[in-house]
Amino acid sequence: MFGKLTKEYEVFKSVPHNMQVLLGTNMLYALVLPIVEIFVGAYIMRNTNSPAYVALYQLAMYVGIVCTSVVNGFLLKHFKVNILYCIGILLSGISMVGMMAIHSLGITELSVAGFVMGAASGFFWTNRYLLALNSTKDDNRNYFFGLESFAFTIASIIVPLGVGALIAGLSGRHLLGIDIDINLSYRIVTFLAMGITVIACFVLSRGNFENPTQKTFLYFRFHPLWYKLLSWAALKGLVQGFLVTAPAILVLKLVGEEGSLGLIQSISGGITAILVYVLGRVTKPKHRNIVFGTGLFIFLIGTLFNGILFSSTGVIIFVLCKVVFQPLHDLAYFPIMMRVIDVVSKKEQRNEYAYILSHEFGLFVGRASGLIIFLFLAFGVSEDFALKYALIIVALLQLLALPLGNHIIKQSNLLENENK
Repeated sequence: MFGKLTKEYEVFKSVPHNMQVLLGTNMLYALVLPIVEIFVGAYIMRNTNSPAYVALYQLAMYVGIVCTSVVNGFLLKHFKVNILYCIGILLSGISMVGMMAIHSLGITELSVAGFVMGAASGFFWTNRYLLALNSTKDDNRNYFFGLESFAFTIASIIVPLGVGALIAGLSGRHLLGIDIDINLSYRIVTFLAMGITVIACFVLSRGNFENPTQKTFLYFRFHPLWYKLLSWAALKGLVQGFLVTAPAILVLKLVGEEGSLGLIQSISGGITAILVYVLGRVTKPKHRNIVFGTGLFIFLIGTLFNGILFSSTGVIIFVLCKVVFQPLHDLAYFPIMMRVIDVVSKKEQRNEYAYILSHEFGLFVGRASGLIIFLFLAFGVSEDFALKYALIIVALLQLLALPLGNHIIKQSNLLENENK
């Protein structure tokens, strides 16, 4: 066992230095992301008792991502990409602290808090894509995203369990002359997350990252292949918004407390994490669409169980499927997306960030559409109806991504041959 771990560490040490630094930073931030994605939604749900409010918060967040992605493009002309990435990491912690300080969560407060969190995410994700794009090559991206997904999946098990236990353990206690209620427990968690973001920034400072040489990044016309990739991104965004809010809403509504949320996700996460890491090590670029399709069908099965049963059992099966689906989906999606950026940016002689920014708009269209479907069903019919059927609708639409992804892979291969 020790020999195998040593071998895997040697594989890690064999990749380029910047790739090692970025992986280390992302693995640290993996400890923070579950708090952002899950417990922020749970905090809003607890204080508003409204799934629709959680969805509104998410919509404001997605608007913030797009706005700051544009601002980030201008800032890249003057600041190093790793500095902007650190700003995104730190802002995510600061925005959580700010939201926990709000005593009344109305529509205005949620919109502002969501936009600020989106601003942090905009700096984080766009600079993360740019760093990953320039620190990896097509032949090692399966490994990069496999190891990263392994870390994120393990964190999605350990962190919710630990945070759920911490919140349950602190709430109702009297420590150091202070009566700790549920909201103060959440605030303690956010300060711990803030400390981890500072450490992640320190690790990132050990890398030597370069900005794009070309400064222009705003374009409105692209190669036809990129428009197909944007359609693919919209389909990803369609389901992405639900994965942030739906598990917390469903568990709190049908299962129980935050501790239950962590326990449910830990059941299948460990096996999935190992599976994704192994797939990242052994699969080749030609296997990506097979991995992608497997994830899509697992997600559809989970939504069907949730919609049909709509009980604690249905939620458990859905969350288990979601835990398996998400890393499989990302393991295939991001290397394909970056391969397309490689070949299209070379063909059009443009700044890679132009495509990263455009990609965020594609994701936003999908995210907004998914949330609008949810809100339409929630207000037009009922919240229970939306929680039952919106996920099924989105999962069925997501299946369109499978043949589209296969077409994109073939077209990117042809374009690469043209570039040669």
